[in-house]
Amino acid sequence: MDYSQFLAMKQEIGLLIVFLLVFLYDMFMPRRSLRALPGFTAVLMLIFTVGCIFCCCAHGSATTAFAGMYETSPVIAAIKNVLNVGVFIVLVQSIKWANSEPMHYRRGEFYELLLVTLFGMYLMISARHFLLFIIGLEAASLPLAAMVALDKNRYESHEAAVKYMLTAVFSSAVFMMGLSFVYGLTGSLYFEKIYFALTSQFSLMLVMAVAFVIAGIGFKLSLVPFHLWTADVYQGAPTSVTSYLSVISKGAAAFAFMVILAQVFGSVYSRVWEWMLYALIILTITVGNLFAIRQRNMKRFLAFSSVSQAGYIMLGIIAFNTMGVAAMIYYILVYIFSNLAAFGVIGAIENATGRVSMDDYRGLYKTNPRLSFTMMLAMFSLAGIPPFAGFFSKFFIFTSAINQGSTAIYVLVLIALINTIISLYYYLLVVKAMFISEDECQIANFRSSCSERLGMWIAVAGILLLGIVSCVYNNLLDMSAVSGLAAYFV
Repeated sequence: MDYSQFLAMKQEIGLLIVFLLVFLYDMFMPRRSLRALPGFTAVLMLIFTVGCIFCCCAHGSATTAFAGMYETSPVIAAIKNVLNVGVFIVLVQSIKWANSEPMHYRRGEFYELLLVTLFGMYLMISARHFLLFIIGLEAASLPLAAMVALDKNRYESHEAAVKYMLTAVFSSAVFMMGLSFVYGLTGSLYFEKIYFALTSQFSLMLVMAVAFVIAGIGFKLSLVPFHLWTADVYQGAPTSVTSYLSVISKGAAAFAFMVILAQVFGSVYSRVWEWMLYALIILTITVGNLFAIRQRNMKRFLAFSSVSQAGYIMLGIIAFNTMGVAAMIYYILVYIFSNLAAFGVIGAIENATGRVSMDDYRGLYKTNPRLSFTMMLAMFSLAGIPPFAGFFSKFFIFTSAINQGSTAIYVLVLIALINTIISLYYYLLVVKAMFISEDECQIANFRSSCSERLGMWIAVAGILLLGIVSCVYNNLLDMSAVSGLAAYFV
């Protein structure tokens, strides 16, 4: 075996180094020094993220390793860097919670499990063989169940962990059932070999195989009708874990989903799964929006919001062009900043007061104007109101889809636009409660911690700057053109 192949896995090796340093710090440093572990982990992640960004800029071509099972390229490195940025913000926002009384004995486990799940997501994104993909999928899924159950003193946390574990098990079983059909049809688990083997095939077994694979990954993405676990898990998990689940896990699953549909089933796109994805997108956006309107708990509210956002992300796949790939990555980046700004406010209020109900936010501007302003920017960006970054992310993903040119896609985009108007209503409900409500605020004035403010500042800066700095999207467009993902669709 040529061990030099491991040099292609620069980002994975760098992440393992970060994990080992965090693990050694947690194991061998004296107890009085462990309070610095959250800050130490965040600093390491920042250094690692900056280093990966520079490596991504220097890396100019696709590289494969391990007989084609692993692949890296500029666009793959870019999506990993997007996830790194989100993880860094989550780490910064979680410092106060990790050092709180119920968590200080388990803070090491939180960071170690988080880094293991991120490593699994790296493998999912770079896998070009289903064996490696499943290893990454399980590495990304199983530790998340332990993270959801970290708050041992709350029944809701245990319930959420059981629901997440059962969902992960059943979704993996469904996914592997689909893979068994694919292997039976093609005799291979390599993405490229399956692609060419399916070019001239069409059968009921193939339709079932694609349906099972889409269903298996649909659970990870919270696509309707595979979304029922989402609200309960988001509500029961600690807020820092919920924020990680809502953006990092979803972003990695979305890109891996696109790679599988393009490089494995792209040759049967129009014959087999185009109509499946149309139905999933319409159901996901519509059901997510309608259920979000009914929520009063802020974490459940953002859970159904994330279901709806997953539908918009899927429009990048339907576009099946270079612009669609770039628009999806850009949308995920904007979604990370927007959602983490909202979760930063929710986490700060929950850590200080224990309140998570939307009714408690009435009149919040009178007592905590800065938190109210941050939440308002997050809601505006998630709703797609100009000139914030969320408007441009929706604009690019709608434009990429329309460029496909078919009548069906025009209808799909029209339905998505109508749902955007519905989402405006429930996002503005939060803004109305904070700024317009005349009720006496239930949340007294308080000062959030430095780490919480820093996390919110970074997220707000991303919301404001990504709508202005156009070079980010242009660079993603150039990388997507080189990746050639759009060329797989037929």
